[in-house]
Amino acid sequence: MRTGDFAKWTRRFEDERERRRVEGDPDWGRGARLDPAVWAGIRRFQVGEDGDGANLVGKADQAGDGDYARAVRLFVAEERNHARLLARLLAAGGVPTLAGHWSDTVFVRLRRLMGLRLELLVLMVAEVVALRYYRALRDGTDDALTSDVAGRILSDEQRHVPFHCERLHSSLAELPRPTRRPVMAAWQLLLLAASLVVATDHGPALRRLGVGRRRFVADVVSSSGPVVRAVLSPRPDAWTHTI
Repeated sequence: MRTGDFAKWTRRFEDERERRRVEGDPDWGRGARLDPAVWAGIRRFQVGEDGDGANLVGKADQAGDGDYARAVRLFVAEERNHARLLARLLAAGGVPTLAGHWSDTVFVRLRRLMGLRLELLVLMVAEVVALRYYRALRDGTDDALTSDVAGRILSDEQRHVPFHCERLHSSLAELPRPTRRPVMAAWQLLLLAASLVVATDHGPALRRLGVGRRRFVADVVSSSGPVVRAVLSPRPDAWTHTI
């Protein structure tokens, strides 16, 4: 990978950080009222967003591209901000955060066993699932504060996916050509499995947000095509799909 390929991503993350600073936080004083099942789903996603990212940052440093390492740190900072926003949303509804959840524990341990390429593939599963969840949360409730928070997070996630696609494109280019599509086919199977787990675990919440289990899984799976094309394409930054 040419040095400087990820400088544009560093600028994008820094521009977004400045935009957030100027915009400020949502109006937490409005409070939030949601169905208990929806609160339960938010609590689980908050746990998933709440991590220091040290393992990913360390692997990014070892990759030898300073611009990429800087961009990864800014990505991790955005993810931690998501955890903060969700925690404040829960507080606005008088709902405590969770100390942990089994799904996040499994996910983190799986990622940490791998090198950068495989960690990003697993991370991308979470990012693509999150796209559909946060859209459902933004559009499926009449609570203004919840829609505001979900919309902010969704906007970030829509930027994170092409960022990871670009790095994975460069990483998979190091593999023999015949192995690249099978790798992404395996990724699609992992995405399907993860979407089924989330749909089962969050079924009551998804129904109250106007998205049934089957539709949620179908939407997540359908979004995998543009991701695969972006990773395998010579121009992965062209990813513009919104689920």
